[in-house]
Amino acid sequence: MLQQVNGHNPGSDGQAREYLREDLQEFLGGEVLLYKLDDLTRVNPVTLETVLRCLQARYMADTFYTNAGCTLVALNPFKPVPQLYSPELMREYHAAPQPQKLKPHVFTVGEQTYRNVKSLIEPVNQSIVVSGESGAGKTWTSRCLMKFYAVVATSPASWESHKIAERIEQRILNSNPVMEAFGNACTLRNNNSSRFGKFIQLQLNRAQQMTGAAVQTYLLEKTRVACQASSERNFHIFYQICKGASEDERLQWHLPEGAAFSWLPNPERSLEEDCFEVTREAMLHLGIDTPTQNNIFKVLAGLLHLGNIQFAASEDEAQPCQPMDDAKLPREEDWMESDLPKEDLPLPDSVRTAASLLGLPEDVLLEMVQIRTIRAGRQQQVFRKPCARAECDTRRDCLAKLIYARLFDWLVSVINSSICADTDSWTTFIGLLDVYGFESFPDNSLEQLCINYANEKLQQHFVAHYLRAQQEEYAVEGLEWSFINYQDNQPCLDLIEGSPISICSLINEECRLNRPSSAAQLQTRIETALAGSPCLGHNKLSREPSFIVVHYAGPVRYHTAGLVEKNKDPIPPELTRLLQQSQDPLLMGLFPTNPKEKTQEEPPGQSRAPVLTVVSKFKASLEQLLQVLHSTTPHYIRCIKPNSQGQAQTFLQEEVLSQLEACGLVETIHISAAGFPIRVSHRNFVERYKLLRRLHPCTSSGPDSPYPAKGLPEWCPHSEEATLEPLIQDILHTLPVLTQAAAITGDSAEAMPAPMHCGRTKVFMTDSMLELLECGRARVLEQCARCIQGGWRRHRHREQERQWRAVMLIQAAIRSWLTRKHIQRLHAAATVIKRAWQKWRIRMACLAAKELDGVEEKHFSQAPCSLSTSPLQTRLLEAIIRLWPLGLVLANTAMGVGSFQRKLVVWACLQLPRGSPSSYTVQTAQDQAGVTSIRALPQGSIKFHCRKSPLRYADICPEPSPYSITGFNQILLERHRLIHVTSSAFTGLG
Repeated sequence: MLQQVNGHNPGSDGQAREYLREDLQEFLGGEVLLYKLDDLTRVNPVTLETVLRCLQARYMADTFYTNAGCTLVALNPFKPVPQLYSPELMREYHAAPQPQKLKPHVFTVGEQTYRNVKSLIEPVNQSIVVSGESGAGKTWTSRCLMKFYAVVATSPASWESHKIAERIEQRILNSNPVMEAFGNACTLRNNNSSRFGKFIQLQLNRAQQMTGAAVQTYLLEKTRVACQASSERNFHIFYQICKGASEDERLQWHLPEGAAFSWLPNPERSLEEDCFEVTREAMLHLGIDTPTQNNIFKVLAGLLHLGNIQFAASEDEAQPCQPMDDAKLPREEDWMESDLPKEDLPLPDSVRTAASLLGLPEDVLLEMVQIRTIRAGRQQQVFRKPCARAECDTRRDCLAKLIYARLFDWLVSVINSSICADTDSWTTFIGLLDVYGFESFPDNSLEQLCINYANEKLQQHFVAHYLRAQQEEYAVEGLEWSFINYQDNQPCLDLIEGSPISICSLINEECRLNRPSSAAQLQTRIETALAGSPCLGHNKLSREPSFIVVHYAGPVRYHTAGLVEKNKDPIPPELTRLLQQSQDPLLMGLFPTNPKEKTQEEPPGQSRAPVLTVVSKFKASLEQLLQVLHSTTPHYIRCIKPNSQGQAQTFLQEEVLSQLEACGLVETIHISAAGFPIRVSHRNFVERYKLLRRLHPCTSSGPDSPYPAKGLPEWCPHSEEATLEPLIQDILHTLPVLTQAAAITGDSAEAMPAPMHCGRTKVFMTDSMLELLECGRARVLEQCARCIQGGWRRHRHREQERQWRAVMLIQAAIRSWLTRKHIQRLHAAATVIKRAWQKWRIRMACLAAKELDGVEEKHFSQAPCSLSTSPLQTRLLEAIIRLWPLGLVLANTAMGVGSFQRKLVVWACLQLPRGSPSSYTVQTAQDQAGVTSIRALPQGSIKFHCRKSPLRYADICPEPSPYSITGFNQILLERHRLIHVTSSAFTGLG
C-alpha cells in the first residue's frame, strides 16, 4: 500500500539516482512557483536541497510560515510585520470552517489545538512544543499564541463574565513582559534570549473559555547576575531600572546619572526590551502595587552596588581580605571596553550603599562575605576562617545569585496566584512550551550543558512520538509500510544521562566526594569512562580541559573548569542567616526566620544527606515536564533562524541547512507525506462517527432521512472489539456518499478519495479524510437538528392551538358571566326605578286629589235630572271619579266626540253643576305658558297647575304625534290641537 515515498517503482540504485536527479532538475526549474508551495509534503522529490530552495523562495517573498506535515516551520523575519498578527487575522482563522486551507500560520496551529479540545477526542489536553536555536523566534511565537488564545477563548455571554474574562486575559498577557524582564537577556545570538525555560498551561472550562493559566519555570541562569560573557548583557530589568527611573527614584536607589556598575556591561546599547514603564504597568495589573515594586527595584539596585565590592588579597592568611578603596569601581578591562570617562564612575561607598539598600548592617554584611564559618566534630564546634580573595568574590556572587533566584521564584508565584484558576473551574488545558534554544558559545559550561540536554530530550520526544512510534505502530497494526530511516539522538542522551555511567553521573559523583575538584581530572574521568560512546569527542589541541558532545544540532565543546562548583551550587548557611536578619520587608518575606525546610548545607548530626545538585534538580523537573507532554496531544513548531546577524531579507543557506539537518525536518516530511497523522481507536471512532451510518442507502429510509432503518445494529459504549468491526465497515461504506457530496459542493480536494486504513485496534487516516468525515458528521447532525426543529415546531404549533382554544372558551365564559352580571344589575336598577316611580306616582295622585277642590259626593248627586242612569252607570261613575287621571287620558283619545263614554267621563270629571250645560266651556290651553289646570272656573276657564316631576328627564321626550300622549307623568297633557267643548255637547246628551 505504501511501498514508496517518492512514487517510483523499486529498481537499482543507479536508476533511482537518475530518476531523482531528473525530478530534482524539473522541480528546481520552476523556481518561480516555489513560494506558492504551502506544504513541504508537496515537494517532489523531498531532499534537503529542494526543501531549502522552497523555504528560501518563500522567505524572500515575505512568507514566513510553511507546513511540513505535522510540523509548522517558522522563519524569523527579523523585522516587524504587524499586519501578520492583527486581531482581525486571529478572528479570521478562528471563524474559518477549515483553517488549514488558509495560508500556513502560527494561528493555524493554535486553532487546531483549540478545536481538538472542543472535539473531546482523547487525549483532550493539547501541547505545543516551540523549538529552535537561540534567536529563532521562540519567545515571539509563544507570545503570539497566548494573544491568539486570549482573543478566541474569551467570549462569554453575560457582561459580568465578559469583564472577568478581560481581566484574566489581561493578566495572562501581562505575565509575558514581567517574566521577560526578569528572565531574558541579550546574548551573542539573540537580543531577547530566554535564560530560563517555561511551560505555560492555559486552563479552559467546559465551555472552552479561558479561566486562568499557570506558569512553571525551569533552570534560571542565575549565574548571569554576577557573570556575563563578553559583548553580552545582564538581565533586562537592571538596564530598565538604570534607564527608566525618575530623579526621585534615582536618589532613593542610589543610581546617579551615568553611574557604572561591574555587573552592568554594555549599558550604552539600547534595545526594545529596555522599556521600564511597560514592566511597571504589567506588574501593576498582576497585583504588585507601587510600594512593592519600589521595594523590588531597591533590592535590585542593592545587587548592582554589591557587585562593585572588590577585595584586596591579604598578606596574612589569618586576617580577612579588606575591601579596596577603588574596588567598588569596575574592573580595568571592563572600564576600557565601556569607553566611559573615569570621572563618571561611581563613588567608593558600595559597601554602605549595598547594605543600606538590602536592609543589612554594614559590618555584618562585610564580615559574612570575608569570613567562612566551619562546623566540625561531634559537638559541631564552630570555627571561623578568613576567606581568600577568590573565595570572597565567590561568596559575594553567591549572595547576589541567592537573592535574585528567590526574587524570581517569588515573582512566578505571584503571577500564578494572579492568573491561576481554581481546580474546579477548569477541565482541560493547552500547554505552551518555550525553552532555551540550542546553544554553542566559545566558552560553554554547566548552563549550556543543561540547555542542550533539555533540547536533546525534546528532540527525543519528537522522535519517539512521531518518527519512531508512528512507524512501529503502523507495523503492529498491520499496515503495509516500509520504514524510513531517521536520525535518532538516543546515543547522545545515553551519553548525558545514561545509567550507570554518564556525564551527569560523573559530575554528581565529583560533587559528593569531599575533595577539591580538578578540571583536568574530571576531563580524564569522562574520556576514560565514556570512551565507547560515538557522541563523545575531544580536542587534543585545546589547552584548557574540556570534552566535546556531538548533539543532534552539532558538536559543542564544554569546559570542565568550574563545572563541579556550579553543579554543587553551594549556599553557605551563614549567608542565609544574614539575609534572615534583613530589615527590608521584601527580603524578610523571601527569607523567613523559621523556614519549613532545612537546607542541604545543614545536615542533622553526623548523617550527611545526599547533595541535591543542579543537574539532579533539572533532570527531575525535566522528567515531570515530559510526563505532562506524553499525556497530551503534541504539536510542533520549528523556528528557523535565517542568519545569525539578525538581518531582514537575508537567507544564509549554510546556517539554515544545518538547522534543517539537526531537527530532522526531511525525515518528518517523508513520514508525513506517506503516513497517517490521525490515529483513532475503534471505540472512539465508532462513538464519534456512528451517525454517518444514517447516510448509507441500505441503512436509512432515504438519503436525507436522519432516522436509521429498524434492522440497523445498535452500538453501546461497552461493545467488544468483534462487534465494532461491522459498525466500522458500515461507516466506511458511507465514504462514497461523502465523496459525492463533496463533489457536488464543488470541493475538488475533498472529492478525491483520501487514504484510510483500518488497523487491528485503530483507524488511520489523513487530515483530508478527517475533514471529510467531520463534514459528513456535521451534515447528519444538521439533518437531525432540522428533524428535531420540525418536530418541535409541530409540537409547539399544536400546543399553541390547544392554548388558543382554551383561551377562547375562557373568554366566552367570562363574557357570558359579565353579560349576566350586567343584565342582573340592569334588572335591579329597573326594579329600583320602577318602585320609585310607583311611589312617586301615588304621591302625585294624592297631591292631585287634594288640589281638586269640591270633589264631594253631594255634587255628584246634583246631576241633571234629564239623564236617566242605572246602578251600573252609577258604579262606573264612582270608579271614574276615583281614577280621574285615566279619565283625562280617555278624554284625549281619538274617540268620537259624540261617544257616550267620552261625554260621561268629561261630565263626571269636571263635576259640572246642574243646570244648562251650554253655559260652560271646557278648554285646554297648553300652548300658554305653564300647565293649564282642568278645573271649572266661575269666570269660564280653569287652569290646572301641577308640580314638576322629580325624575330626571321625565319632562323631556321626542316630538309626539298629535293624537298620542307619552311620558311618565300621565297627568300632564302634551301639546295638541285645541279642543273646545261647548255646552252644545251636553245638549246632545239629552
